[in-house]
Amino acid sequence: MEATPLSQSANPQHAFAGRGSVFSAALAITAGGILRIWMLRKFFEVSGDSQLYGGIAKNIILHGSYAVSDGSGVLHSTLIRLPGYPLFLVACFRLFGMENYFAAACIQILFEMIGCLLLALFAWRVSSPASRLCSANATLWLAALCPFTAIYAAAPLTEAPTVFAIALALWALARFQDKHDWRSALAFTFAVTFAALLRPDGALIGAALLIPMLLAPLPQMGTITRSASIRTGNSSGTLQTHLRKVLVCLILALTPFAIWTVRNWSVFQVFQPLAPRYATNPGEDTWPGWQRWVKTWCLDFVSTYQIYWDMPGGPLDINQLPSRAIDSPAQYAETAKLLGDYEANGEELSQTLDDRFGQLADERIAAHPLRSRILLPLGRMADMWVRPRVENLPIDLDWWEYKRHHVETRFSWFYAGLNAFYLLLAFAGLLLRPSLWPWMLLYVALRSALLCTIEAPEARYTIECFPMLFALGGIALGRLFSRSPSAIRTA
Repeated sequence: MEATPLSQSANPQHAFAGRGSVFSAALAITAGGILRIWMLRKFFEVSGDSQLYGGIAKNIILHGSYAVSDGSGVLHSTLIRLPGYPLFLVACFRLFGMENYFAAACIQILFEMIGCLLLALFAWRVSSPASRLCSANATLWLAALCPFTAIYAAAPLTEAPTVFAIALALWALARFQDKHDWRSALAFTFAVTFAALLRPDGALIGAALLIPMLLAPLPQMGTITRSASIRTGNSSGTLQTHLRKVLVCLILALTPFAIWTVRNWSVFQVFQPLAPRYATNPGEDTWPGWQRWVKTWCLDFVSTYQIYWDMPGGPLDINQLPSRAIDSPAQYAETAKLLGDYEANGEELSQTLDDRFGQLADERIAAHPLRSRILLPLGRMADMWVRPRVENLPIDLDWWEYKRHHVETRFSWFYAGLNAFYLLLAFAGLLLRPSLWPWMLLYVALRSALLCTIEAPEARYTIECFPMLFALGGIALGRLFSRSPSAIRTA
């Protein structure tokens, strides 16, 4: 059932006006803050991508150059990462001290808690009138206590700011559909632009929500046109005002990418409005043959961690490969010869070796096209959605081997169950068809389709969908609780 437009109800800020609701919201925020602070103290780490982003930020501050430093300290201009997160770190380093990643994580926690509140207000707006209060509270609790997003708020990475940007975009869209005001339009523009500046796939949130943003004033225009007491000229004025908002917001959204594109052209003579898929600078090898071969057998995070991240430059033992990587004795011999030549080459790829990996991949794809083109991509996408989200925890990759580590196995299955709980709640909320449900579903579908193209799965790639899961799950719980006598008395 479609939710009643907000214009027919009270202001959303009044959803928390009741004493019980204010206490519940304050308790949820407090609990969520404690969870994130505990994770910050327990699991905070600066490595890998965090150091890469931080290095770019330092070079911006110290040298005025968007560049990375090699082992000898020489600067090299780069475009392997979008400027959103390095600029965020620049602001944090200037305010709190150079390389103060801990302060950056604290700011991320603050913004994520604001994002939880925005999602609660979003759920209030898109829910049915009878369950708005319960939906908002349930969404806030689901978002505040989710350990999967909380642990990324405590890590200096792009995931937490992206989740905040998506929450802001959802809230701004729902608000704009009711008020059609500049504040909502500019907030939406900032949110989708910031998300895309953080990660190339961040642009998907703008692609998914652009259509309802553009069509938002149509119901109002129809009402004006049908009203006998208002001249139809008002409808034209409404359309002109909306088009003016669209034009201004479009210019604001495209400006940073235009600057980034011009910079990349002037420095590298390449057209690159986002960032390269394989995070390589122009002229660096991407090894397409190797990538294509990996896609013919890689299915889960274990292969990503043990093999994909170590190549090239690391050892590759044929015994590490899963059984699905080899289809016959002849292919085993061919693969063993190829890996032996790779080891003899100093564990580095060459164009010849990459071509041979590509030939081997082509043979495997031709022999099993259904597996290679459909089953494995869907399997990788499913792995990113349903596996236990323990990649940031001190838990062994083989968590399912109960005999080796009882506690870790039980905890991993608990995490898998909790993840399934969020997914099932969101599905239940989707069945209720709240306002804007098709566009939330579109974003999840677009992101899942993109994940099918990835060679090496990581569960963190689905974190950006959790704002939708929180809102839809909160709506499902809100409908359930609003029907209980105690919930009705509280409301």
